[in-house]
Amino acid sequence: MKRLLCVVLTLLFAMSSGAAAAMQNTNNDMTGKKPAAKRGPVFRATKDQIKQVQGMLKERGLYTGEQTGKLDPATRAAIKKYQEAEGVKVTGTLNKDTLVKMNVELTDRQKAM
Repeated sequence: MKRLLCVVLTLLFAMSSGAAAAMQNTNNDMTGKKPAAKRGPVFRATKDQIKQVQGMLKERGLYTGEQTGKLDPATRAAIKKYQEAEGVKVTGTLNKDTLVKMNVELTDRQKAM
């Protein structure tokens, strides 16, 4: 009798573990969301590049602030104006396409991205 009870409990445990795993997979499917994909490296402009861009934008009359090397709201607004004027995707960030259009030298790491 003990042996039968042990077999039944073992089977119940095995079935519940399998059901729990199946439910976890089903729950991911039911949310409609795909598992989060790992992002690649994020493109970032260097402080010197940002200073160069701020100087160039200042020369064109798109930026009136100081060359701080920081992407503050005024710099982002000026970048958006530049991107609109030059037909570059308007993001307000210094992505690779924008820096290339501005003739700003990319780092080796940025070139590889």
